[in-house]
Amino acid sequence: MVSTRRKVFAAGAALAALVIALGVYFNNGTGAREKKDAARDPVAVPVVVTPAIMQSTPVRIAAIGNAEPLATVGVKARVDGQIIEINFKEGEEVRRGQALIRIDARPHQAALRQAEANALRDAAASEQARSQEKRYLELLEKNFISKEAYAQIRSNAQIAEATAKAGEAALENARLNLAYCTITSPIEGFVGRALLQVGNLVKANDVNPLLVINQVKPIYVIFAVPEQSLTTIRSQMASGPVTVEALAPASERPFAEGRLVFVDNAVDPNTGTIKLRAQFDNRDASLWPGQFVNVSIRLYEQNDAILIPGRAVQTGPEGQYVYVIRPDMTAEVRKIAVDRNAGDLAVVKGVAQGEKIVIRGALRLSPGTRVQIRSEGEVS
Repeated sequence: MVSTRRKVFAAGAALAALVIALGVYFNNGTGAREKKDAARDPVAVPVVVTPAIMQSTPVRIAAIGNAEPLATVGVKARVDGQIIEINFKEGEEVRRGQALIRIDARPHQAALRQAEANALRDAAASEQARSQEKRYLELLEKNFISKEAYAQIRSNAQIAEATAKAGEAALENARLNLAYCTITSPIEGFVGRALLQVGNLVKANDVNPLLVINQVKPIYVIFAVPEQSLTTIRSQMASGPVTVEALAPASERPFAEGRLVFVDNAVDPNTGTIKLRAQFDNRDASLWPGQFVNVSIRLYEQNDAILIPGRAVQTGPEGQYVYVIRPDMTAEVRKIAVDRNAGDLAVVKGVAQGEKIVIRGALRLSPGTRVQIRSEGEVS
């Protein structure tokens, strides 16, 4: 009985050893095959791709511009006197003809009354001289007086008439001086800081102005572009208005739109650029004198532009390139030429519409690398 049990136990142990041996054999064989397959077929690199698109895109020239007022007027006094009233707040918008400063008018009112009296006196003297000349002319015709006597009377009449005209001119000048005691705005615009206050004495046509007014509706923006763009710009101006957009720093959306109105008559030989000027209506006063803005000149529409994301463009020793995914899911290095940037997109030459361009995961690629297309969130 014991012998039988020993035989059964020995048979079971042999069977277990056989199973273990077979498991080790097959396990070692499978691992070797997996390692061999991995060496022959490397793991695909995960990438994010986007197709190259063709669409109509405006051709633009970018520059940095500086806003300048349409007109700048330094307001000065035209008569001497003392400031008695200031009728504006510094920095506010004023209308054309609006009274800004009043000068003490009493001395000029007195001068006006004196000029009126002098004009009346001179007019009466002239009238009397003309009457006397008429009487002497009648006496001359009857030979009661000599020609020399009449000539003297006539000369006196002409002198009196000239004096009367001078009196009229002095009267008009006195009226103007009185009107100049009220200083009005010659343009519509925004006033700056008042350089003199109430109580100060002013002189006519002094060196320093009383205040400065800038007209900003409309407003100019001055900028420069490379001379290579001059031919295209002039050609577009000849065919119609050229639109110019103003953009805030770090922004791609324009906040004001104007038109190109001036091209300088010479290229700056030191910088190789030419100055341009655009005019903006600026009804909301979004542009301010002295402000720097990004400027975009919209020339024409390119209907067959190929666009890809700008982040897909790589730079190497031989220039710019992108990774294009072939139909067999391998990466191809494609040399390209970037024509210009349109926001986050780049207008390029060298790829066709619909080709898949790698926008993420390019650092792990090389020519011929197998890839696996993933979504944006799956690739780190």
